[in-house]
Amino acid sequence: MSFPNLSALAVRERAVTLFFLILSALAGLYAFLGLGRAEDPAFTVRILMVSALWPGATAQQMEEQVAHRLEKRLQELEYLYRLTTTVQPGRVDIQVEFEEYVPQREIGRLFYEVRKRMWDEGPTLPKGVIGPVVNDDFSDVYFSLMALTAPGMPSWDLVREAEALRDRLARVPGVQKAQLIGERPEQIFLELDLDRLIQLGLTPQAVFDAIDANNALVPAGFIDTAGPRVYVRLPGADLSQVERIAAVPLRVGGRILTVGELGKVRLGVEDPPSFLVRAHGEEAILLGVVMQRGENGLKLGKRLARFVAEEKARLPAGMTLSVLTNQAEAIAHAVDLFQVKFLVAVAVVMGVTFLTLGWRAGVVVAVAIPVTLGLTFLAMRWSGIDLDRVSLGALILALGLLVDDAIIAIEMMIVKLEEGCDRIAAAGHAWNVTAKPMLFGTLVTVAGFLPIGFARSAVGEYAGNIFWVLGYALVISWFVAVVFTPYLGVKLLPSYRKREAGHGVYDSPAYRRWRVAIAWCVDRRKTVVTATLGLLALGVAAMVGPVQKQFFPSSDRPEVLVSIWLPAGSAIERTDEVARRIEAILAPLPEVRSVSAYVGRGAPRFFISANPEEPDPAFAKIVVVTQGVEAREKVIALLEQHRQAGEFAEARIRVHRLLYGPPVPWPVAFRVVGPDLEVLRRLGEEVRAVMARNPHVRDAHLEWNERAPALVLEAPAERLRAMGLTPREVARQLQFALNGIPVTEVRRDIRTVTLLVRGEAAVRDPARLEGLELRTLDGARVPLGQVGRLEVRHEEVRYKRMDRERFVAVQGELEGAQAVDVTEALWEALAPLRAALPPGYRLEVGGTVEQSRKADASIQKLQPVMVAVMLILIMLQMREFAGTFMTVATAPLGVIGAATALLVFGKPFGFVALLGLIGLAGILMRNTLILTQQVRDNLEAGMTATEAVVEAAVRRTRPVLLTALAAVLAFVPLATDTFWGPLAYVLIGGVMAGTLITLCFVPALYALWYRLPRREMG
Repeated sequence: MSFPNLSALAVRERAVTLFFLILSALAGLYAFLGLGRAEDPAFTVRILMVSALWPGATAQQMEEQVAHRLEKRLQELEYLYRLTTTVQPGRVDIQVEFEEYVPQREIGRLFYEVRKRMWDEGPTLPKGVIGPVVNDDFSDVYFSLMALTAPGMPSWDLVREAEALRDRLARVPGVQKAQLIGERPEQIFLELDLDRLIQLGLTPQAVFDAIDANNALVPAGFIDTAGPRVYVRLPGADLSQVERIAAVPLRVGGRILTVGELGKVRLGVEDPPSFLVRAHGEEAILLGVVMQRGENGLKLGKRLARFVAEEKARLPAGMTLSVLTNQAEAIAHAVDLFQVKFLVAVAVVMGVTFLTLGWRAGVVVAVAIPVTLGLTFLAMRWSGIDLDRVSLGALILALGLLVDDAIIAIEMMIVKLEEGCDRIAAAGHAWNVTAKPMLFGTLVTVAGFLPIGFARSAVGEYAGNIFWVLGYALVISWFVAVVFTPYLGVKLLPSYRKREAGHGVYDSPAYRRWRVAIAWCVDRRKTVVTATLGLLALGVAAMVGPVQKQFFPSSDRPEVLVSIWLPAGSAIERTDEVARRIEAILAPLPEVRSVSAYVGRGAPRFFISANPEEPDPAFAKIVVVTQGVEAREKVIALLEQHRQAGEFAEARIRVHRLLYGPPVPWPVAFRVVGPDLEVLRRLGEEVRAVMARNPHVRDAHLEWNERAPALVLEAPAERLRAMGLTPREVARQLQFALNGIPVTEVRRDIRTVTLLVRGEAAVRDPARLEGLELRTLDGARVPLGQVGRLEVRHEEVRYKRMDRERFVAVQGELEGAQAVDVTEALWEALAPLRAALPPGYRLEVGGTVEQSRKADASIQKLQPVMVAVMLILIMLQMREFAGTFMTVATAPLGVIGAATALLVFGKPFGFVALLGLIGLAGILMRNTLILTQQVRDNLEAGMTATEAVVEAAVRRTRPVLLTALAAVLAFVPLATDTFWGPLAYVLIGGVMAGTLITLCFVPALYALWYRLPRREMG
């Protein structure tokens, strides 16, 4: 190379080299201690929720009057990917999802644009609509969830204590925000005696006005004196206490009565509740902690542990603070696992080099590992990369690759020392022969991971640091191999006896036998090339066929998730009953650490891939934290037994684990899209029937299908007018009798509490509704049955829209197969149905396959760039088309071993394994680069073409096999990891088979390409 010989420089300036070696180690240790720790990479969830309420509206009215208008404005947004709308009576929720490639710096602006459009649209919505409300905290991932419980304590007292606790929690260093979850809003109930009001000639409205007049906070003016400005206050306008509300006076004729004489006033909570949270079977308020970006999760976990211990000692008697979920435990487990696997990998590499090159060479190679990793940690800290699931996996993956250059360099030094060269000359020769091909080979390997590093998708953002961490580690490993390894070799390698003429390094019996084998491959070049291509075809066929397909694997976290669906429209009390029965099963189990239940909506996002479900009184989620993976499986098996025994026949129960990767509610799903709800139901049922016939699909169902009864009062306008009533007055009186009417808002310290007025005897039985008496404008009392006819009609209670089109999702659980394989089989089985779809209707794939295609598409877009970069690097090294072609030809050979390993061990091929396959191509091309460079060196040394090819394969066998063996053994600890396991198997099988095949295939292909003469080699 024209570049200065760094190896010779390093061994010449030994003091300087030693100084930088020590400095690198210390800097690496400093960087490692200062790196942030997190369970998962910093990831931006590009989703927010827009909600609007319109009490009294039907689902169709919500769709036509609210959803249509909001969706129309939201579709104007830049980078919009999808709008998913859930329509319910009186409520609409729109999930706004932006494209995955939106830069993080743009998210704040886009969220503001959503708010701005909703603010603009709000005044144009029908009168009575509440909102739209934008929730951009939907994407928060809670580092820890803590539960505050106090059996028997009033909810409002628990809230006040939780508020104080939250304020102190927010001041803990490293906490970005602390939020209360599960608070039931306080309400003050005034239950009026209607008979007494009628006797006194009072209307409920008179009571409302009196309360509001005594509660209004209006300015009473001020006086500017020569000194301070003096404000005039009226402290009487304060109804924060129940007693003050009861004491509000009313003038009735010539008498003064109080509100307390007209009804009962009491303090309570929202009834019926919209959201319930329990921990360990007790009503609870949760405190959710969001960690600051880049914070060390282990340190924050210790601070929170101290905080919890201190607060437990401070809490009043009977109040309990417990930790439900804690990412610090997962981070500690991952870091501990990395340290164990790191030590195993170091021991493996040292063992390989000890056995093959001697213990001194083993020490040289072993020293290269911590130095390389230390500098890698430094680069990670400079670029803001934390230690998390992805970066730790990439580091463990790098352990199998970063020693390659050091092994090649030290092996070349040993060869030259055995040939009689002095140490400095041997170090300089190693640079001249191996530095350039090693550098380009390293860059080619790094380029193999380029697509994931620059993929503009959620998985690209999540897993993109694989590219950067591997890139740092491998490039630094080359630098260490050409600077520090020669220095250490000069210092530590023993003196080697020069081999006599005729007894060269490569003249041992083993090398002679291997030379004969390579010569045979060169002579039988067509046979070898054809056989290799045949094996490659079989490998590709296996990957396309029998190898199972997967998107992302299941998590190894200890949580068990139990989702509960009652028929749409069910009351939250019925949902709560089912949840309590399941909690009762879990409570006595020794495998369970904590149980938390969320009724009326989903659990907070405590894991990056766990999307919170939308508000729905018919839904509940139970999160069970077990003692470990084995305990998790026992709990799942037990719950499945209860479910299959029919103990929860009134509900759909799903027991499942957390998954890595983007959120996927159900593994197998299809969407039927079209305008008519009845046709969607019919087509959805046909799809469901096809899914149910598949032996691997369980619980195939429509996401929405039910209707709920509604009581409709048919009251002709003429009759109402004759009675002195209006539809508004009838509705108001019914609301007053059934649920209550919000009259005003009372200020209670840090809360604003709604005052709800209703009749003393609230009607709960629909059969009694006809006898409910209404009051006309002249004071007469008329039974509701005389006002009109009550009819029972069934109406829509929940349906969905996507991008302003109605759709129904048909989804199911999997058993004994992978989602990709089952979805492909179902898609084929649905072909007749797809062909017969009415105009305006279509069937789409959802679930795991949809997300997998998005991820794969983002990778495939960059594969041409990856190929171009690789070709450029190879051409710059080879400087000829033939050598470039032969190097590229070895790229797919790893498929042979990868497919074999996946089939033998029963592992699925998914997104993570795909990354391994891409990286494997770079590893094999790197070996080929070094091999073909040796051919050129042999030709320059005066060998014939055939001898040059054969001798190149012989001479590069030891370093290639050593690096392959070290890589394979270093990947073995990674094979047991649930996330990285498939990738490890791909690399283990691919490197083993690909390396052996490459050593035989490249000489044969070289001979075939250049038409080398056949010649028996001795």
